[in-house]
Amino acid sequence: MLNKIFNSFKTFYSPKFPVLITYMLQSSEYHVLDYLIWFWKTDDFSKVQKRKELQKTQVAKLILLTLRIGIIFQIIFGLSLIYLNIVNKLVGGWGFGLGVIILYPVLWSQIITIPVFLARVLYINPKQKLMIKNSKNIFHKSQALKIAVCGSYGKTSMKELLLKVFASEKKVAATVGNMNVATSHASFAKSLNGDEEVLILEFGEGRPGDVYSFSNTFGPDIAVITGISPAHLDKYKTMDNVSKDILSVTKFVKPKNVYVNNESNYLRSFLKNQKFNKYSKDGIGDFKAVNIKNDLSGLRFDLTNKSETIKIRTKLLGRHQIGPLSSAAILALSQGISIKAIEKALNGIEPYEHRMSQYELNGAVIIDDSYNGNIEGIEAGCKLLKELKANRKIYISPGLVDQGKETKNVHLKMGQLIAEAKPDQVVLMENSVLKYIKQGLDQSNFKGDIQIEKDPLFYYNNLKHFVAKGDIVMMQNDWTDNYS
Repeated sequence: MLNKIFNSFKTFYSPKFPVLITYMLQSSEYHVLDYLIWFWKTDDFSKVQKRKELQKTQVAKLILLTLRIGIIFQIIFGLSLIYLNIVNKLVGGWGFGLGVIILYPVLWSQIITIPVFLARVLYINPKQKLMIKNSKNIFHKSQALKIAVCGSYGKTSMKELLLKVFASEKKVAATVGNMNVATSHASFAKSLNGDEEVLILEFGEGRPGDVYSFSNTFGPDIAVITGISPAHLDKYKTMDNVSKDILSVTKFVKPKNVYVNNESNYLRSFLKNQKFNKYSKDGIGDFKAVNIKNDLSGLRFDLTNKSETIKIRTKLLGRHQIGPLSSAAILALSQGISIKAIEKALNGIEPYEHRMSQYELNGAVIIDDSYNGNIEGIEAGCKLLKELKANRKIYISPGLVDQGKETKNVHLKMGQLIAEAKPDQVVLMENSVLKYIKQGLDQSNFKGDIQIEKDPLFYYNNLKHFVAKGDIVMMQNDWTDNYS
């Protein structure tokens, strides 16, 4: 505890302090309340900025300059008070000046939120509202087929699958990466030429009403719901709120044009009486997945019905990919894309970075699933690890964030899933969810080695020293600096 206090003290009074505060604001997307919660719950500021660096945007530079100027003036003011009190021989009067200097980290960490808040209310919010209004006009005037991709997980991967298959025979535009909020959508709309045949938009979800608002702006013709799991429960509070928001997209789309993941436990309970297109590891509709082969070289299977067969050969890892691949293929087929084009497009698919992508390290195979942040993804990763053959299997994870009231139950289940995969070694990180994962492992009578790491970044950076030839390492999820 004393060490944490000492490290925080050094950080507060170092030249890097203004950078640290600016970084925290930037990482909180300049939402003052989120920043303040993070600031006041942090007990060791020396560990805050470890994974990433400050992106020196114009906004960040302005905040950094303001902090530096303000701090310099406060220190000069404090020194002036000390000097005047010493010159005038006022007994103890210099203490106020010293207090002014000592308090500058706390004062400026709070004062800076005032201009940030005012800028958001008076400038950023009105500007964003205008951008969104303009994007709605662009989307609704477009004659393109509009596809919305939403869900708690798997959105970016599904969007990329659809982009590949539709781009094989049509002019397509899709949002880049995981840029999936209203302002990203607005920038995307502004970039359109107007002659696109297909538009694919990824919908993020951060708080109640997001998906409904995105749907209203975009006006989708087709919706793909990749699954529902505990996520962003700090804002949604309950799984019902998450489900209602994500499923609100179906109010804008005919049931026959809705594609849903029938393997999502939370989503499945809402699908009983709905005439949606349900996809899973078994296929979709009357198309069945057969002749399945799954190993480190990739996933291969045939998607077939009574009259047609689509041969899918990819480098994607895991049987959980069968459903999304099947959905993308049949959706494209329904819109006139030929089987030959679908096969060629999907057969060229490779794992996306940090999403079940693999690389070799000291002869070991590392499966990097560090962008996974949900229990469904944990289950898929554990099932894959169990199926693969290796001299030694290692599972690494810090756990999941933003699970709200579900935190304990989710991490108990996570421990049980890890135990079912039967790795030889489990590496966990010392944080707020560690006890629940360990409890889940214990409940499942896990007999393998459990290693607890106090410094995750050090461990990841030195992973080559901890693995050997013939190992398979599954790395799932990572925690950003604002989680502990």
